Amino acid sequence: MKTALSPEIKEVVEAVHYRPAISIVMPFEPKMSIKSELNQQLKFAVDKVDREVRKNYKDDLAELVIHKLKKIIKDLNFNTYKKSIAIYVSPVFEKVLYLDIPVEEKIMVDDSFEIRDLLQAKKELHKYMVVVLSGKWSKVYIGNYSSFTKVASHVPDHIAAFTNDVPERVTNFSDPSYRKEVLLEKFLHHTDDGLKFLLQAYPLPVFVMGTKRVLGHFKVLTKNEKSIVGYIHGNYEEASEAELGKALNPYIDNWKKVRMEDLRHQVEKAADAGKLSVGMKEVWKSASQRKGRLLIVEKNFVYTAEHGSSEEVIYKAEQPYTKFSYIKDAVDDVIEKVLEHGGDVEFVDKGKLREYGHIALIQYY
Repeated sequence: MKTALSPEIKEVVEAVHYRPAISIVMPFEPKMSIKSELNQQLKFAVDKVDREVRKNYKDDLAELVIHKLKKIIKDLNFNTYKKSIAIYVSPVFEKVLYLDIPVEEKIMVDDSFEIRDLLQAKKELHKYMVVVLSGKWSKVYIGNYSSFTKVASHVPDHIAAFTNDVPERVTNFSDPSYRKEVLLEKFLHHTDDGLKFLLQAYPLPVFVMGTKRVLGHFKVLTKNEKSIVGYIHGNYEEASEAELGKALNPYIDNWKKVRMEDLRHQVEKAADAGKLSVGMKEVWKSASQRKGRLLIVEKNFVYTAEHGSSEEVIYKAEQPYTKFSYIKDAVDDVIEKVLEHGGDVEFVDKGKLREYGHIALIQYY
């Protein structure tokens, strides 16, 4: 599944890199704050950028980008109901994003725009798949923090569709409970096949809900165990969507754990399939070859690099750096490569990818 980057973020990612590139991400809630306080924070940001730019760039470039930044800030919309802003300015590009997400202030003057913090903040939307099983039917939903959307599978969702498929020797078997178990397993096998099909379109963490008996059968036969992050026991045959959401709440509240479990499963699955690149050098090469479906990186991981014999090759830079040939942070560059070619990015806490060199790339299968 290709990631649907918003047009605004896509525009920033694809902007021509031209020094200096200024990135300002900061809280901005005019309806909740005193305007004079916001103006003071913006003034501090401009002053910091001014000092940094004049210290490292020629006067004409410094004047140009500072002038553009001051004009952007002068024209900011103080009537917005958003929670934060992201400002991007270079000699050839400028963009302001008004965001619905809380952020911590970060100001960067660099060779390219700082999008890592914005992407981390944009990942706050909790999205998952729910499979509800009974002894007779199945339902599948895509859920997030505010809604459920029922989705259709390509297999029948009721056990009655498989009644005539039970082998004759089972049909004539004297024990009706045995026939019932065989029919249930056949139905669950097809349900699992439908889940596999849906996961190709929606590669999300999966919760499976149902009675202990039904889930017991499903656990044994499922081939999608590396996508399932939780089994929730209960009888949900008569449950409304609101009641399903309520039952899920304790699991969704610990979303960080859910996400980490899902990412671990995805990494293991990709490794088994020979579709996992690990460490900065391998990841850079695969991303340059447009193979990146999902990049997973530790939040604060930074890798200063030098270009090798081709665009697909980099190696760790050693001080003193060559001013114009080294890459200050190859992680930011590889993030942009993955996004530009339709992939996605997930961030994890420090140390979670230590055994993979702090960064891993799941390739397209």
